[in-house]
Amino acid sequence: MHDIQRTEIGALGEFGLIEHLTKNNETRQAGTILSVGDDAAVIDQFGRQCVISNDLLLEGIHFDLMYTPLKHLGYKAVAVNLSDIYAMMATPTHITIALGVSNKFSVEALDEFYEGVYAACEQFGVDVIGGDTSSSKTGFIISVTAVGEVAPDKFVTRSGAKVNDLICVSGNLGAAYLGLQLLEREKKIFLENPKIQPNLENQKYLVGRILKPTPRADIAEWLEEAGILPTSMIDVSDGLSSELLHICNSSDTGCILYEEKVPIHDDARAMSMEFQVGAMACALSGGEDYELLFTIKQEDYEKVARHNDISVIGYITDKSEGANLLTKGGNKHKLTAQGWNAFGA
Repeated sequence: MHDIQRTEIGALGEFGLIEHLTKNNETRQAGTILSVGDDAAVIDQFGRQCVISNDLLLEGIHFDLMYTPLKHLGYKAVAVNLSDIYAMMATPTHITIALGVSNKFSVEALDEFYEGVYAACEQFGVDVIGGDTSSSKTGFIISVTAVGEVAPDKFVTRSGAKVNDLICVSGNLGAAYLGLQLLEREKKIFLENPKIQPNLENQKYLVGRILKPTPRADIAEWLEEAGILPTSMIDVSDGLSSELLHICNSSDTGCILYEEKVPIHDDARAMSMEFQVGAMACALSGGEDYELLFTIKQEDYEKVARHNDISVIGYITDKSEGANLLTKGGNKHKLTAQGWNAFGA
C-alpha cells in the first residue's frame, strides 16, 4: 500500500518538478555529452547514423487510468517508442519525454509513472536526456521522442520489399486487443456495481500484452547476429493488415497472406471465443501488439525457420495482383486496413 502523503505539483513548480523527477536519472551511453538540465541535449553518435521517432499518448484516447497503473503507463510510453526504433533495425540510445499534467496528479503519482519510465530505460539501455512539462486541462498527455543509432545505411525502411520476398512476423498477434476488451468489460461491470471486484488473475498474459508491451529488441538483435538484413520492416501498432498494407504501398507491391500461418496465442483464441469475435480479425485489425513485421529474401528462409518465435506468413507479389488474404478454406479476400483509427468516431 502507498503512503497517504500527497505533494501538490504546484508546490515544486515546473523546474522544481523536473529536478525532482530527474534526480535519479542515470547516464548509460558513452555518447551522452550533455543530458537533462540545459536548452537541449548533446549526443555524439561516433560516426553512426541517427534515427529519431516520436509518439504521443493521450488520456482517454490511448489509455484509461481506471485500469492502467501509472508505472505500467510509464514503461509503455517508452516501450512503444523504442519499438519504432527497432523497426528500423537501429539501436535506441536516448529519449526525451514531455508531459501535460492536470492538478489531479500529485508528485507521488508522477513518481510512479517515472518508475516505469526508468525501468524501461534500464532494461533497454536508454538515457533520458530531456523533455518538458506543462499543465493540462484535458487529462494526462505524454509525448516521447526516441533517438537511436545504426551503422551507415544499414537502417531498414517500409519501402524495400521486392516481389517473392517472404513476409515474417515475430511473436503472436491479437492478444493486446483482446486484453483491452477484457479490461473494458471489467470496467463496465465495476461501474455498474462497484462491489464486484475485477477478476483478471487467469488472464495475466492478455492483460500484460496491453498494459506492458515489450518492444522486440531481441528479434532485431537476432536478425543482426544471424546476418539477415530485412528488405522492409514495420512494427505492429495498428493491426497486421494495416501494417502489411503500409509495406506494400511504400514498396509498390502486392502480397499474399496465409490465414493459417498467422500466429495467435492460445489465450487469445480462447478469449476471442468468449467475446464471439474471430481471433483472426483481432490479429488483422486489433493493434498494439508491437511485434515486428518484416520481409526477407528467400535465401534467408533457412536461417529464419530456425527461430521459434518468428513465423513466415506470406510473400510479396507484384502490385497488379493486389494485397490478398488466403483463408484456410482456400478463398482469396482483399486485404483491407481496418486497424485502429486515432481520429475515428
